[in-house]
Amino acid sequence: MTATRPNGPGPTPAAPNTVMRALRADLSPGEFATAVRRAAREIGEHVSCDARYVGRVESGEIRCPNYAYERVFRHMWPGRSLADLGFAPRTAVRRRSAAGGPVAVPSLDDLHRPDEENDDVRRRTFLSGGPTALATALGLDGPARAAAPPPHAARPGLPAPRKVGAAEVGGVEQAVRDIRLLDDAHGADRLLEMAGRSLRDAYVLLDDGEYGSATERRLQAGAGELAISVGWLAHDSNRLMDARSFYSEALATARMAGDAALEAHVFCNSAFLARDAGRPREALRAAQAGQAAARRLGSARLLSLLSMREAGGWALLQDRAACEQALARAYTLFDRGGSAADPEWMSFYGEAEIAGLESQCWAALGRWDLAGERAGRAVDLQQPQFVRNRALYTAELANDRLGRGDLVEAAEHASAAALLLDQVRSARIRGILAHTAGRLREHPRVPEVRRFLTSYRAVLAAA
Repeated sequence: MTATRPNGPGPTPAAPNTVMRALRADLSPGEFATAVRRAAREIGEHVSCDARYVGRVESGEIRCPNYAYERVFRHMWPGRSLADLGFAPRTAVRRRSAAGGPVAVPSLDDLHRPDEENDDVRRRTFLSGGPTALATALGLDGPARAAAPPPHAARPGLPAPRKVGAAEVGGVEQAVRDIRLLDDAHGADRLLEMAGRSLRDAYVLLDDGEYGSATERRLQAGAGELAISVGWLAHDSNRLMDARSFYSEALATARMAGDAALEAHVFCNSAFLARDAGRPREALRAAQAGQAAARRLGSARLLSLLSMREAGGWALLQDRAACEQALARAYTLFDRGGSAADPEWMSFYGEAEIAGLESQCWAALGRWDLAGERAGRAVDLQQPQFVRNRALYTAELANDRLGRGDLVEAAEHASAAALLLDQVRSARIRGILAHTAGRLREHPRVPEVRRFLTSYRAVLAAA
């Protein structure tokens, strides 16, 4: 990446970062990259640092690291700012200088390096598409609004900075709400690409816009929530590594902004992801870290949900006593009722959801009767707008009935879940049904099983 002069003849070579080179000392670039990755794991970050990235830092090509790397570097060298580490201020790299001086304009290569900038997975995955309705809602498809652009704003390569205010931030926040509503009704598969583009647009505002401190706080929170939403869509689409990357980006944003509510949300979703990925201890750590962040927020319902996430981790570890303790705590907190402190994104967490999460714990522990009873309650209590969850808990109920050997009820509930697949696009739910169908194929003589398998094949053929 190079800096450009507004009136100069061409690019100016980047200044080497001699501070970072001195900090590497006698370590090779590869050894130093390993130390960076190890430090990242210590604080729950995920960066893909390698020798090439170290070389780009030391050469000055990377003038300012992304948020995740910044947290890691500050962890490695406490008390040092970016300037102390030889980097330029983020505002100098990502936004036009207020005085109209030289501006660093990142190249497309800088924006799309998948092997080095972990948080750019959002761009790597979604930038191939064109504009969407949500991009219009964010206002990024129209001309930039600036009351008095500097005289050099029209020069080639120096576009006018985007003025970001309440309307733009409101667009980001509304995009999050729209994605959640659509996911509740239809599942993730059809939404993922569109939502990813909207996330890209939100980070364009955050990185390249001009705004005050109050707007920055709202914009950071909105972009972080949008990253969580896209991470969840990736999770529900069985793209677990992509989901993990989006959550890492959201966590970096939360911590740089000092936003405890956003941090608690990230850990809540990360715990769920780790459980589904078969990493129970990571699920436990994330759930417990989320509870630590949430205790500052005054929401009993949020603490309840995080306790349910903890219970899920204990269940996978086959620690029934610890699981039951976490379940009891979750129900005690839930029974305190809702409050004004409850986050907006928790609208799904009602009696149906807590019953469904409990059923998953009992299923992991092999207690199929209890799992089926709680899954049945989740289906009965599910509100009509949560079509995706109704399909999910119906599919899980079928699996629970199969676990206890009830082939007839398993087939009937599986049939009911399959009928919802034309409304819900969720790879996760289809995976549960596919597992149940695979086991039911071993019992073709049962009439209900045969009927389910016939209808299931028809649904797959129509998809």
